[in-house]
Amino acid sequence: MTDDDALSLQQRWSATLIAVRGEGRGPDPAPYGLNLVGRWGEPQRKYHTLTHLAAVLDHIDVLAGHAENADLVRLAAWFHDAVYLPDRSENEERSARLAERALPEAGLEADATAEVARLVRLTVTHDPAEGDRNGEVLCDADLAILGAEPDAYATYAAAVREEYAFVPDEAFRDARAAVLRQLLDLPRLFRTPHGRAAWEDPARRNLIVELELLTA
Repeated sequence: MTDDDALSLQQRWSATLIAVRGEGRGPDPAPYGLNLVGRWGEPQRKYHTLTHLAAVLDHIDVLAGHAENADLVRLAAWFHDAVYLPDRSENEERSARLAERALPEAGLEADATAEVARLVRLTVTHDPAEGDRNGEVLCDADLAILGAEPDAYATYAAAVREEYAFVPDEAFRDARAAVLRQLLDLPRLFRTPHGRAAWEDPARRNLIVELELLTA
């Protein structure tokens, strides 16, 4: 990702924050965006990068009509892996707590902050309740990579392996295969109408191919 791309992301952050809180109702949003861009650019990230963040935001734009409040979903996307260490299991919780600290300081009201933090925590399971339209949009946008073209999916899978380079091959294969089987056992991967129509079938094909490669 180029410096211009990162600047564009910061501008998207500022526009979203202002849309939620209102113009002139808080401090300059730019430093918060700069901090988040820095977090997403940390060197230990190979898949959970600025490129992933931009893709999730783009997918939210596609799904925005399904959300109750698309801008809150966008803010949740910014925070959903803002804290990320591959060898830690509490990244989502720590990311939600970061949102709970940063967003009130940035001028958001309590109910908006609570909704963003709730959505961030939802990405632990990607299992929103029926009718949770904000949750459905965020989870579908985050999982949309599963339904990508085969070459793009293979790049994603390789990046995931690179993030977990500290895990021995056999242990990684077993753990990754268990995740793939769990996903394939779900009655549906995507909850929004667009997600089901555009990503469900290709995602299942991608998951099956990766599982076959892992267990060959």
